[in-house]
Amino acid sequence: MLRLSKMTDYGTVIMSRMAARPSDVFSAAELAAAAGLTATTASKILKTLARHALLKSVRGSKGGYRLALPPERISVADVIAAMEGAVAVTECGAEGSHCPQEACCPSRDNWQRLNAMVRSMLSGVTLSDMARPLREDAADVEIH
Repeated sequence: MLRLSKMTDYGTVIMSRMAARPSDVFSAAELAAAAGLTATTASKILKTLARHALLKSVRGSKGGYRLALPPERISVADVIAAMEGAVAVTECGAEGSHCPQEACCPSRDNWQRLNAMVRSMLSGVTLSDMARPLREDAADVEIH
């Protein structure tokens, strides 16, 4: 089963909320409450996203965090990479792979192709997309 960590899921939720009001500055407490998280968890996520240049920290009494880029320039793949590292379905799809079977694996090229497809799909979905409701007709999109 392919599954993102809860922290990555929460990071996507937080970033999507921020994308709905991209020019606003949000406190960690505000984002934690909106996402149903503890302040500690939200702060940890926000610091990670800021370290990866997806958020900017704003100091002062009205300080907090804001998006570092417009929401249409931040993809779901960017958030996943910040929280977990590069998107890769298999070891041979990751940069710097250390799989001992890589040289003789008959499936390697196909897995790398699938990895590229997953990365491409996640890169094609932006925070702007995540911040707005899914259209009914978009839920039935076939992937070829």
